[in-house]
Amino acid sequence: MSETPPPGDRIAKVIARAGLASRREAERMVEAGRVTVNGHKIDSPALNVTPSDKITVDGRPLATPEPPRLWLYHKPTGLVTTTRDEQGRDTIFDKLPEDLPRVMSVGRLDLNSEGLLLLTNDGGIKRRLELPSTGWLRRYRVRVNGRPNDATFEPLRKGVTLEGERFQPMQVTLDRQQGANAWITVAIREGKNREIR
Repeated sequence: MSETPPPGDRIAKVIARAGLASRREAERMVEAGRVTVNGHKIDSPALNVTPSDKITVDGRPLATPEPPRLWLYHKPTGLVTTTRDEQGRDTIFDKLPEDLPRVMSVGRLDLNSEGLLLLTNDGGIKRRLELPSTGWLRRYRVRVNGRPNDATFEPLRKGVTLEGERFQPMQVTLDRQQGANAWITVAIREGKNREIR
């Protein structure tokens, strides 16, 4: 027989939803003894809490969780889509307004790519939208060199294998030819690294 899980949510999830830290960072806060629940210091993130529990972090009451929200952000070229970059490059998070709550990107765009990114303050929404099984269609407008036509696009529409990696079929349309370049729209349901490139 399976046991009924305890009511509520894991403490790290509640701290993350309040916008204080990521789940991993919240787990480290708990393990460092910085979190109390109902006046008792906890040292394990394997604890479920309910809305009636009184939680403090570093002696301060935990803020009421922000409602789940989504933002659109136009990412320019030259920024990386990561929280911290080991190489010291500017990130999208460095350029966000100071008063924006803690957010995370849904997917990412390469350093040399620009376009709309979806941001959210809810990790559950982020995970659901990033899973290929949700079937969420991602559209990319791409400039390519050359004169592509339907014969060029056919392998992509059927799915291709490159360097041993299989890519699902893509929706590809030619938007316009502009001199030696063409603008195309590529729509995919998975999000493998550098798939569009």
